[in-house]
Amino acid sequence: MKEDYYEILGVTKSATTQEIKKAYRKKAVQNHPDKNPGDKASEERFKEAAEAYEVLSNGDKKARYDQYGHAAFENGGNGGGFGGGMNMDDIFSQFGDIFGGHFGGGGGFSGFGGGSRQARVKGSNLRIRVKLELKDILNGVTKKVKVKRLVKAKAVTYKTCTTCNGQGSVARVTNTILGRMQTATTCPTCRGAGQSLDHRPKGSDTQGMVSKEETVEIEIPPGVTDGVQLKVSGKGNEAPGNGVPGDIHVIIQEVSHENLKREGNNLHYDMYISFPDAALGINKEIDTLTGKVRIKIEEGTQSGKILRLRGKGLESLERYGKGDLLVHINVWTPKKLSKEQREFFKKHVDDDNFKPQPSNSEKSFFEKVKDMFS
Repeated sequence: MKEDYYEILGVTKSATTQEIKKAYRKKAVQNHPDKNPGDKASEERFKEAAEAYEVLSNGDKKARYDQYGHAAFENGGNGGGFGGGMNMDDIFSQFGDIFGGHFGGGGGFSGFGGGSRQARVKGSNLRIRVKLELKDILNGVTKKVKVKRLVKAKAVTYKTCTTCNGQGSVARVTNTILGRMQTATTCPTCRGAGQSLDHRPKGSDTQGMVSKEETVEIEIPPGVTDGVQLKVSGKGNEAPGNGVPGDIHVIIQEVSHENLKREGNNLHYDMYISFPDAALGINKEIDTLTGKVRIKIEEGTQSGKILRLRGKGLESLERYGKGDLLVHINVWTPKKLSKEQREFFKKHVDDDNFKPQPSNSEKSFFEKVKDMFS
C-alpha cells in the first residue's frame, strides 16, 4: 500500500507551504544519491519525497489528495505523482532551485557518484487533440495516433562542448558594489546541452535532428472531460546529444452524442411519449452507453417527470463512483387532430378528470432541478 504523502515528509495536514518545503528539503538532503552512493533504498525515499512535495506544494492537487487520497491521481488522472516516468534528472530540474547551493556549484545538484552532473536538455513538448465519444469515455480507451516528432538522425555524433566542458553552463564573474559576484548562465555555444554537433548527416537540421512520423499509444482513463490534458512522458521531440525526450500533451475533445447530454458524470435523455401512453402507462426501451434498458412508464405519468437510473452515467476521473442516467419524460401534444379526435376532446373539456389537479406530491420545475443536483 502506498505511503501517505504527509507521513513521507513528516508533516501534518495543517502544515503551511513553507513547512512543507522545509520538510521536503530536509528529506531530500538526507537521501540524496551523492550522500548515499549505490543505496537504492535512499534513492527510492528521495523519489518518494519529491513525489509528495510535487502534490502537497500545489494547492489544487493538495485539495484533491486531501479529499480522495492517492486515488485522485491513479490511471492517468490529471495531476500529480512521478509514477508516469519522471526520472532523477526531472526531479533535479524541477525542484533543484529550492536547495540553493547545497549540492554542486551554482545552485544545482551534482551527479550520482560525486562530481559535477552533466547537463541534460529536455526536448520540446508536443500538443495533440484526441476526439472521444461518450462510449470511449465510459470505460476508458487506448488510442493509437500518428505524430511527427524530431529524432536524432542516423549516424549523427556529438562531442563535448569545449566552451562549458559539458556542463551546459558557464560561470561569469562581475564586480558589483557588494564585491565580486559569480553567476552561472546557459552556455552560448551548446545552449545548455553540454554537447555540440560533431557529424551532421545529410538531410538533418543544424542540431542533427530529422522529422519522423510515429504511431503512439495513448491510454485514456474513464471519466475524462472535454478540455482535460493528459501527459504521455518521453514521446515528444528528442533532444540533441545526451538530452531526454519531451512529452506529448493530449487535449481531450468530447464529441456530442446524438441522444445523450452530459452534465458532469450524469447523463440526460429526453423521452417523448403520447397522451395515451402517459394516461395508460407503457414500457419503453431506450439506448444507453451499456446497451438497451427497458423503462416502465406508470399510468398517469405527468410531463416533466424525471426517472433516475442510478449508476448508468459515467465514472468520475477520480474513481469515486459513477453518475446516473436521468430520463426526462415529455408528453407530446399533437399539433393537428382528426375530426374524431377533436370531437373526443371536446366532450371532455369540462370533465373534472382532465382538469389539472396537482397534489402536494407533484414537484415544481425548480424542485426537480434541485433534486437533480442533490
